[in-house]
This record gives sequence, structure tokens and C-alpha cells, in this order.
Amino acid sequence: MRKHFQSICRRLFRAAEGGGDDVSVFDPTDQFKSDSDEPARVARRLNAAFLILLAGQKHPDYKQAQTLLDQTADSTDGSEIARFYLAGADRIHKEIENVCIRDQNFSARLKHLSSYLNTTPQGQNPLQAAENIWSVFFPEGVGLSSDRDKSVSALRKKRTVNIHAANPTPIVDAAREILFTSNVLLTLPPATQSSHGLHCSEALKQNLHTVSREPQRFWYDHPIHIGVKPQNNELLYGLGGLSEALKFERERGSVAKNAKITCLLSVSVTHQGLHATARPYIDEVLSDAGFLKNLDVSVFTETDTRQIISEIMAPAALHFLKLQDATNELTMFGVDGEYGRHYSFLKAMAAFWNVFIEPQVKATFKIDLDQIFPQQTLVEQTGASAFEHFTTALWGANGTDFRGRPVELGMIAGALVNKSDIDSSLFTPDVGFPERSLLPDERLFFSVLPQAISTRAEMMTRYNTRRLDGINTCIQRVHVTGGTNGIRIDSLRRHRPFTPSFIGRAEDQTYLLSALQSVGKSLAYIHKDGLIMRHDKEAFAREAIESAEIGRMVGDYIRMLYLTAYAGVVSAGKTDLKKILDPFTGCFISKIPATVTLLRFSLKAAALFGENQMEKGLELVTIGVQQISKAFEFVRGENSALKRQYDNERRGWDVYYDTLDAVEQALENKDPFALELQQKAKAIVRECAVGKEQRAENIGRGAQRKGRRDFN
Repeated sequence: MRKHFQSICRRLFRAAEGGGDDVSVFDPTDQFKSDSDEPARVARRLNAAFLILLAGQKHPDYKQAQTLLDQTADSTDGSEIARFYLAGADRIHKEIENVCIRDQNFSARLKHLSSYLNTTPQGQNPLQAAENIWSVFFPEGVGLSSDRDKSVSALRKKRTVNIHAANPTPIVDAAREILFTSNVLLTLPPATQSSHGLHCSEALKQNLHTVSREPQRFWYDHPIHIGVKPQNNELLYGLGGLSEALKFERERGSVAKNAKITCLLSVSVTHQGLHATARPYIDEVLSDAGFLKNLDVSVFTETDTRQIISEIMAPAALHFLKLQDATNELTMFGVDGEYGRHYSFLKAMAAFWNVFIEPQVKATFKIDLDQIFPQQTLVEQTGASAFEHFTTALWGANGTDFRGRPVELGMIAGALVNKSDIDSSLFTPDVGFPERSLLPDERLFFSVLPQAISTRAEMMTRYNTRRLDGINTCIQRVHVTGGTNGIRIDSLRRHRPFTPSFIGRAEDQTYLLSALQSVGKSLAYIHKDGLIMRHDKEAFAREAIESAEIGRMVGDYIRMLYLTAYAGVVSAGKTDLKKILDPFTGCFISKIPATVTLLRFSLKAAALFGENQMEKGLELVTIGVQQISKAFEFVRGENSALKRQYDNERRGWDVYYDTLDAVEQALENKDPFALELQQKAKAIVRECAVGKEQRAENIGRGAQRKGRRDFN
């Protein structure tokens, strides 16, 4: 099979023969011939040598590429990169061979592609050429473009749920019964930013200078640069938008005139030293925020989450469950690290809140801070405000999915509309069908296509037909976004879903995987038509997005390695999962994840170098080599570190929810130890509050508010 794969690579990685529709993806020859010792050009040449190596000995530059990589691997400059590419070529060949042995269908597709590329003349249909290539590297995309409406319709049918029983106790008062959450992602100011222009205190500026010498540990899509101008600060923007949404609901009469919203914020940082800066900075940013009169905001750092474990959860587990080592069992509970960690924390914290702080809270809903509820437009185009959408009896309903298996619609998901599109219609997909030429890496893997299909099929569905009426039938969501989703606490405690802490991309979609069952009832997202938030990231956070571009790219490559490995260890099994998750989420579960990951990475680097974006190309290669190498090690073997961590976190979350169940029962029985824990929990929450005196008063009123609703 190696010869067929090398034949494919030779045809893909060579000069185009003209006509504009040749199957050639990229010609590495020119980039390989550079002999400069400048770091970016060294990386460019090594990257090109890798592509040539994959083409095999029949490529005219094969021997020189092999020699370059071997010699560089033994040298000082570029040795890490060269070793990565040598190991990568070997990894790809072994993966292709092993998959062909196990899967005769894949083997046949590989042979067919080799034959097609070497016998098909110029002038072939570009879509046909792309889909033949995708048949090996990206089979989920095959057939999606030929009839988009048919693809949307087929996916919508696959996502249809027949409702057996609506929720008899839906949300009634969203302001009182829903805990709103979000995550604050903090990073250093841009290197080019003068400290004089930073909007923070001198004490914080000094700490930032010290932290700037540390290596970066985590990469986020568009973190808040500490010291950014207030008008570009997502924290102020998102909370201000939530406050305005509440004011609209008050005026509309859907909540009490004096209603307030409880909002929990987790704080994640890119550098270790920012721990000491995070809370003081947030206090400074919010110190004069007028919207705090409408919001009860609590901020949780990693230090606070450890305190919750050491002072509340671990003692409770020891006392009620007789667990001696609960502190170590509960290490997955926290906010520092990849997206999956804080995402799970924010959901799980709602159950803690329900038991220890405010029992009337029934659900939690997460927003991203670059999103707001366009309330007036919602009412005009959907007939309901944001909070009125939450009162649907579909949230918490039970039904059967396309497989005839029972599902509990305990989670809810809305949709997004870009700020630039909302004037056209609230129901404009935020990811449209791509109408452009494919980039080199997209010729092998083009996830934007199934993302666009999924966006239209799932997120844009409206319950206005006999087949989908929102009463007897509805859509379940697999494709969800990081904000604009929530979960009922009863479903949370029953199914105990979580996103593993190692997940750094698509943490929202991955959250579902831990609750998909091969037998019995699975947890599912209900699609609430019309629950749409306006996505404004391009309007005010462009600099943050651009500065995080490389980290996002690398995270997307690692996403395939992790999701493929993770699908192999969860209870439903990889095959069943792909049937449920395809085409978009499932396209990251690959038969050949190492091959696709390495090719996407190398081709993207080559494209950046080809566009003369030398520094950006070097940054991608440098960070990618480091992070992807760690990822390969993490997923290696049947009993991989990934599997062990998943198993540990699964046990940890069981301990967490078992402990909450025990404490809740003890509180009902007026157990003195449980009552003492409750007072400690409330004290911790008071310390985490923005405006502590006000929070103390609100927590004291919590019991009085239980069950009461006033619409004066």
C-alpha cells in the first residue's frame, strides 16, 4: 500500500500542468531549493522536504530531501523540526499500512485514488477531482456539494426527534431559575504594546512585565489582552449586553421589575504567572461598571476551585461516602488549562450552586462574551424574547431519535448570527457555504463544507411545518457553539456529562460524547428555533483574533488526534459515534488521523511560506512541532495517557455528583455537618463575588426568593 500512497503524494505534490483545475495541490520544489540559514527559510525547506519524502524515491528530489532531514536531525539548528518530520513520515506510512490491512474498503479507495490521479487527463471537473481526493482523506465531504439542499434535508431528517413527553416543569422565570455563565480568557498584552498605553494599574503593569518572560502554556481563540481599551474588552461587552437583555425583559414583563441575573465567570490564563494578576485585573475592569446593579457576578479562578474542593467537596466525600482520597479524585474540577476544563467546570458548578447556594436554580446557560441577545430583533422576527425562548417545554422533553433510541433533551442550544448579517435576517447562517477556491490544505480536508451544511440543517431549522412542528417533532443538535447552550440541572446530575480536560477545541460538541449511550437513554441537545445571539467578535476584538490565529490552527490539528482517540474510549464506540456525529463533528474522527493531521499542518505552513508570511509560517511550524508531538505521545497505545486521563476524570465526576447527592439528602435531614459545609460554601461564594457586600445580601435573600415570583 505504501507505493499507492506515494504515488498519490507524487501526483498531489508537483507542479500544476495548467488549466486551473489540475489535481496538483502544491509543488514543494521551489521551497525546498532554498539554502538560506535564516530560521524561517530553514523551517520552510524542512517542511518542503517532508512533502517530497512522502512522494517516495521516484520523486527527483527524494534523495536530497532525505539527506537534508537526516543531517539536520543530527545538527543543532532545526533538529527538532527535522526529527518531527522524519518521525511523521514514518508514522504516516505505518498508519496507512495498518488501516489498509484492517479495512478493505479504505484499501480499495486508496488504490482507486492512485489510479484516478495517474490516469485522469486534464480538464476534469474540479468538484469530481476534489471528491476523489476526499474519498481517502475526507470522506465525510463526499457528495455534500453536488446538491446542497438535499444534503441539508438528509441531515435534518437524521436529527429529527419524535417527542413522547414534553417537560411538565419547564423554566418559568429565566432570571431566577437560570444560572448564566461565561469564561474569561486572559493573556499578556501584545509584544508591541507600550506599557504606557495599558488600561490597568501600575502594580499590574509590573507583574505583566515579569510574566512576559514565561513560556506560554495555553492558546485560546481570542483571549482578552490585559490592559486592552475598555471599548475592546469582551468582559465589559458581554456582561453589558447581558445587563441590557435583562432590562428589556423587565420592560417586557417576562421577569419581575426588580429581577437580577446571577452570572458565574471562570477565569483561564495563558501564562502561569497571570494567576496573581487575574482577579485584581477583573476587579479593576468591573469597578465602575454600571451594569453590576443588574447582575450578581461571581468570579472563580483556579485558586477558588481548589478551595471548593479542599474545604467543601473533599470533606463531604470523606464524611458521607467514606472516600479517603477525594482531593486527588477531584483534580479535574478547575478552570486553568484547555477549553474542556473550564467548560465542564461551568456546567458542574450549577449543580453545586443548586445544592449549596440557591435550590431554586433549575438550569444553567453559557454565553460567550463576544455575543449578545438582540432582543428587539428576536421579538420582531421570532415573536419571543430571549428569556421567553427558555420557557419551552421541549427543554427537558423525552423522545426517540433517528435510530429509534430514547433521548432526553436535557440540554438546549441556540444559534448565532453575525453582526454584519443581522440586518438582512436574524436567520442568516453565521457559517455560509464556501464560494471560493480551495486552499492547498483544504484540497485534502475541508471541514468548512460540512460545517456550513450542519449550520443550515441544525441551527437554522424553524418549527413551522407539519414534519417539524416543535410540538410532536423537533431537531436535536450535535453541532453547537461554545456559547448559546445550556443544560437543566436535573439532567446534569442524572447523566453527568463532561468534556475531558485535554480537549482544546470543540469542547461544546465534545461535551455530548460522554453522555451518548449504546444502550438506554442518551442525553441530547434540543434545538430551540429562534434562540439566536448576535456574534460580534469581528466588530471589536479583531486584534485578539489575529494574534491567536496560529494557536487556533494548531489546536484544530490536535482536535483530530484527540477526538479520534477519544471516540475509541467512550462507551458508545467509534463506529456508532461517527454515525451520530457526521458530517461536521464526525469528520474529525478519522481512520487516518495522523496522516490527515500532518498533511494539513505541512500544507498550511507551505501556503504561509508561499505567501511570503515567513514569520507566521515559522511560528506555525515551531508551535505545531511542539504541540503536535505532545499530542502524538498523549494518544499513543491502547492504554494511552488520553484513555487513562479520561477514565480518571470519569471517576472524578462520579465522585463529585455522588457527593452532591449525599449532601443534598443530608441538608434535607438538617444534618449538622452538611449545614456547616453549606455555610462554608456560601462564604467562599461571597469572597468570589464582584461587589461582595451586595452579594452577601443577595445570598441571604436566596431562601426568601425560593418559589416566589413577582411581576409588579
